[in-house]
Amino acid sequence: MGAIKFFADSTCDLPPAWIEKYDIGIVPLYVTFGDTNYRDGVDLQPPQLYQKVDETGRLPKTAAPSPADFMQAFAPFIEEGRQVLYISLSSELSSTYQNALIASEEFSEGQVTVFDSLNLSTGIGLQVMKAVRAAAEGKSVTEIVALLEAVRSRVETEFVIDSLDYLYKGGRCSGMQNLVGSLLRIRPVIKVTEGKMTPAYKVRGSREKALDQLLENAISRIPEMDRDLIFITHSLADADAVQLQKVLQAKTGAREVAVSNAGCVISSHCGAKTIGILYTKSLN
Repeated sequence: MGAIKFFADSTCDLPPAWIEKYDIGIVPLYVTFGDTNYRDGVDLQPPQLYQKVDETGRLPKTAAPSPADFMQAFAPFIEEGRQVLYISLSSELSSTYQNALIASEEFSEGQVTVFDSLNLSTGIGLQVMKAVRAAAEGKSVTEIVALLEAVRSRVETEFVIDSLDYLYKGGRCSGMQNLVGSLLRIRPVIKVTEGKMTPAYKVRGSREKALDQLLENAISRIPEMDRDLIFITHSLADADAVQLQKVLQAKTGAREVAVSNAGCVISSHCGAKTIGILYTKSLN
């Protein structure tokens, strides 16, 4: 048992086996259909999410864990004498970070540290794994936070969204944009910039064309990549993810190119068959 207990939230999209192996605590966000709240990844999985959206024709609402949720999650480890380091979903996207800060104030100074990833999905997960590995090398919480501050702005997050339907249902594009985009087979590409989801560009044509562009963008940046860990993260796009994994592994020679599944919160904003490539730029 390490002196530091790492926490993330359910939007980090790390593979379950990794969460167990590295003893990472997960605080779930909430997904709400009507009057029913579901804990992301605990009470609801993406296939069930999509089924409910198809049945109702509406997207769920999503909500941050409460300060009480964080206090309940952190307390047992503080009682064991461990320090807690929580790496959160971007403060620009959710009140998750702020609620964790509120919770941290209920403990003695230095017992709980809250770090804003300014990212989402495995853009958070990459930072969590940097922290886990630094702790294994004997680094302190202060040293790990300094490392994360250096890494945070170097995380590259780029997703291809397969359909405009979920952006439309979520109020992020108009009915006319959805109709025209569907007719022209336009697929938006989303990046994370300064903690916010921003449209990077659009690909018109087949899904294969969009994936080729995503892959080409990543390959063009190989010289600046930290090739320790690269993620392919997706929502119900297993075959495409495996294919991207094979190509990136061959092209980059990375220590590991891992595939992970997007959880319900990420999926509810982007929709099925969304797929992304996430990595950090080298600090050297």
